[in-house]
Amino acid sequence: MRLVFAGTPEFARIAFDALRAAGHDIALVMTQPDRPAGRGLKLTPSPVKQAALDAGIPVAQPRSLRLDGRYPDEAAEARALLEQVAPDVMVVAAYGLILPQWVLDLPRLGCLNIHASLLPRWRGAAPIQRAIEAGDAQTGVTIMQMDEGLDTGDMLLERVVPITGDTNAAQLHDALALAGGEAIVQALNALDQGGLSPTKQPEAGVTYAAKLDKAEAALDCTQPAELLERRVRAFNPVPGASIRLPGLPDPVKVWRAQALATPTTAEPGRVLRADASGIDIATGNGVLRLLELQKAGGKRQPVDVFVRGWQPD
Repeated sequence: MRLVFAGTPEFARIAFDALRAAGHDIALVMTQPDRPAGRGLKLTPSPVKQAALDAGIPVAQPRSLRLDGRYPDEAAEARALLEQVAPDVMVVAAYGLILPQWVLDLPRLGCLNIHASLLPRWRGAAPIQRAIEAGDAQTGVTIMQMDEGLDTGDMLLERVVPITGDTNAAQLHDALALAGGEAIVQALNALDQGGLSPTKQPEAGVTYAAKLDKAEAALDCTQPAELLERRVRAFNPVPGASIRLPGLPDPVKVWRAQALATPTTAEPGRVLRADASGIDIATGNGVLRLLELQKAGGKRQPVDVFVRGWQPD
């Protein structure tokens, strides 16, 4: 089949590579405009754009696809290009732009989205992080026939991915990206043979994965230790959980922690002990043991190294 691929970050790049490896004809790639990155804030192409350029595939980077929006000329150019390509289907993975109805209607077989959750749970912007934060035992990817709603389209295929008590967001991202690449190849093969049966999303079980906010990085020690430990994993690497420790002017980033069921009547946030095995912090319920930390401007350190250079008040 003749494809247009729309995606931007590494999650999408994995799916793009899987489609190319499976022999699909990707006639055009659509991705977000280049963004400033690094210390020099040099304009940098997205992972998907770089992969497309390496493969010699044309790239379009409109700032909007709304014909009545802020960039109508760019949207009109994108429409003309898509009409010229005349794709059988558009595959969308973390593209970053809302697709108006004219885009959804243009491909012969519509637009398929690779969504990083088992819909209808965790519709929205941050399904990977919210699944870990909530303590879900599993998540997955859903190949969905797109409509104008927020991740509300019919489900075509699912792949389940487990979440263990040690899984962080970076690890889950990589597992879901691989599952998404495999799932979209399987879905397109089935679609080409007329073997996909759309299933309406159930009304029960709908949850929304709100976009991550930097303010969430600060751990609130009045919360239970189990929730705080899940947030450390959910926000690794972005936005990164942080905590204030006595004797340090800036918050410390927490890369790894452990929830202990140890009862305590100490005020939440109080340091109970600090040695080579961990820094124990009182919480609203239980104790949070910090195991890997990073001072502002410093490097990640295991706790035994960190405590040797830390002088609490």
